Amino acid sequence: MTRMSKAKADRILSGAGWLSEQPEAFRAEVLQRSKLLRYAPGDVVFRLGDPIGGIYGLVDGTVAANIAPPMSIPRLIHLGAPGHWTGEGCFFTRHPRRGELRAIVETWMMHLPLEAMDQIAALDPQAARHFAQILMVTFTTLVRVIHDLQKPEATRRIASVLNRATWIGDRPIPLSQAEFGAMANASRKQVNAALQCFAAEGWLTHTYRSITIVNAEALRLFAEKEDES
Repeated sequence: MTRMSKAKADRILSGAGWLSEQPEAFRAEVLQRSKLLRYAPGDVVFRLGDPIGGIYGLVDGTVAANIAPPMSIPRLIHLGAPGHWTGEGCFFTRHPRRGELRAIVETWMMHLPLEAMDQIAALDPQAARHFAQILMVTFTTLVRVIHDLQKPEATRRIASVLNRATWIGDRPIPLSQAEFGAMANASRKQVNAALQCFAAEGWLTHTYRSITIVNAEALRLFAEKEDES
């Protein structure tokens, strides 16, 4: 079990991602009102349709972000990176959760309850603008997701998604080939063939439930080449 103290978690979130870019006083207020939580592999942080709640900041570990339109089954689209915050939609819309967040490995997250967000906003007129910047980070991520999935050639689409998955940091990607296929909109057969090809090039190594990227830049360059078909 990974050990994580609140003080260490505060330092991590103060040095990476959305919160690190906010004014010092606001950052301190968020951290002071937040609670450090541990999730075991497979634990769900929140589900699509759950009651409104606050935001979560990833301190350590890996989480899967699954989203879908109303009345549809959530699908894996992205892996959260340390320093990333999510769940801000409830603060602005007062509507139930619009996606699902699930821990893939042992994961530590900071949770700022919705009530605390409201209290901070009541005290600081600029707080809503600061919280809104999480939306822009989310938008930037979704632009990249769409860009990846619009690649018509499966091998290049898989390479692009593999490159994006390195956002979780210098650690193995803890997904099976079927799970990664869902993320890349590719069949397990297509994923397996691509992984074999990329491994032969020396760009990655892989097992059944783990992919280790060795050369992310080579994957990016391959993914961005014009399709030859």
